[in-house]
Amino acid sequence: MNVIDENGNTVPNQESKRVLAGVLAILIGSIGVHKFILGYTKEGIIQIIVSIITCGFAGIIPFIEGIIYLTKSDEEFIQTYQVNQRGWF
Repeated sequence: MNVIDENGNTVPNQESKRVLAGVLAILIGSIGVHKFILGYTKEGIIQIIVSIITCGFAGIIPFIEGIIYLTKSDEEFIQTYQVNQRGWF
């Protein structure tokens, strides 16, 4: 399913990214892999830095994000994280 963003551009099929990003966020989210998969390089680097500074305690944030990714419908996920480019939660 393709979605049209606010500029009239087509956003390609992203359903498989939802599951992959969700599972990786839950399993190894503290290294920010899920952010890089979604194309959020800046947020991925921030996640890595925060995890290093807090000795991994910031891993609760990607765990919660993974659950959010997996519980959203494909349409909600695409609209929120691909079309609107929402980097956090």
